[in-house]
Amino acid sequence: MLFEVDKQLSFAVNLKQKAMKNIKILMVVSTFLFAGIMADAQNLKLDAKKSTIVWTGKKVTGKHYGKINFISGSLTSSGRAYTGGEFVVDMNSITCDDLTDAGTSAKLVGHLKSDDFFGVESFPTAKLVIKSGSSKGNSKYDFTGDLTIKGITQPVQFEAALNTVSDGLEFAGTLVVDRSKFNVRYGSGSFFQNLGNNMIYDEFELEFKAFFAK
Repeated sequence: MLFEVDKQLSFAVNLKQKAMKNIKILMVVSTFLFAGIMADAQNLKLDAKKSTIVWTGKKVTGKHYGKINFISGSLTSSGRAYTGGEFVVDMNSITCDDLTDAGTSAKLVGHLKSDDFFGVESFPTAKLVIKSGSSKGNSKYDFTGDLTIKGITQPVQFEAALNTVSDGLEFAGTLVVDRSKFNVRYGSGSFFQNLGNNMIYDEFELEFKAFFAK
């Protein structure tokens, strides 16, 4: 009887030791996997001087376009995916490049900075927070994020192509923005009727090239 009890106790001890050994192995493997993931993660910093944004706004009778500057930006990558990021834009840097007359160009820029459009005095920056970026193949990525203009935040989605250059990486793409969602009302058919040829379309384009040095 005592022999059977001792045998059972010995079996239980061995089973416990094996279980503890397996737990230790799992902990070691998990540590290495976590370390590998952390080593693979990268924080890319935007080179604002080498990055560009070209805006294009369209109306019934034509269009205007110009530039706007990045202030800062970053992307966090993990493997072939992007898990976060943030880009800040200087709304005071808006230019108009299609009008050759300096006075006419300055008048349009002043109007864009006014409360009729982007209210730059009260809202000097716009911000894009990246939520995720996944590969579509052929060096193309789908990004999702939150865009803030005039203190209003809305979800956005866009595609960007990744180009590897000699001194870094560059994402290029176009973000289409519906200004009516950010309370930019002037000349908008979403807020005013019977505008005729004075109507300005709600959607405008931001064609960007975001450069990250190696």
